[in-house]
Amino acid sequence: MDFAVVQSEIVYHGHVFDVRQDHLRLPNGNLAQIDVVDHRGAVTMLPVDSQGQIWFIRQYRHAIQKVLLELPAGASEIGEAPLTSAQRELREEIGMAAGSLQEIGSFYLAPGYSNEFMHIFLASDLQPAPLPADEDEYLKVEKISARQAIHLAETGELEDSKSLIALFWSRPHLVRLGLID
Repeated sequence: MDFAVVQSEIVYHGHVFDVRQDHLRLPNGNLAQIDVVDHRGAVTMLPVDSQGQIWFIRQYRHAIQKVLLELPAGASEIGEAPLTSAQRELREEIGMAAGSLQEIGSFYLAPGYSNEFMHIFLASDLQPAPLPADEDEYLKVEKISARQAIHLAETGELEDSKSLIALFWSRPHLVRLGLID
């Protein structure tokens, strides 16, 4: 299939992402206007402490006007490697640094309208090392057992897609650690 960008322009510039409007020539020769959220990438971490608890946050998400239970996550800074982003975001969001960060997968968050690419890390050997939180984030940290986290995911009580993917992709690691069957 041949798709060709005829024209592209940024119609909105934000601090985390831009919105780009592309005019695309389709394989049948017709033109289509496509709006794209142009994102610099992000990370999600599944932090597990020495007691086998997974550290989550509760965060208000204005787009849905609701507080969600989520794993710590955040956007990468421009030019920042995902591993560096993961360590920084852990320190900002839960006040802990990870002695071990293992990447367990990556995926496009919503490729129908965004190029955001998310990296998932299993974080362990947690040690206190807080960094100041982002000014616009109001987070409540919660520790939940791996079994309870899986239950919340399976019953639909955990509604955040990146957290669901991270949790299910981490299952083999959680089994290896003896936290779930």
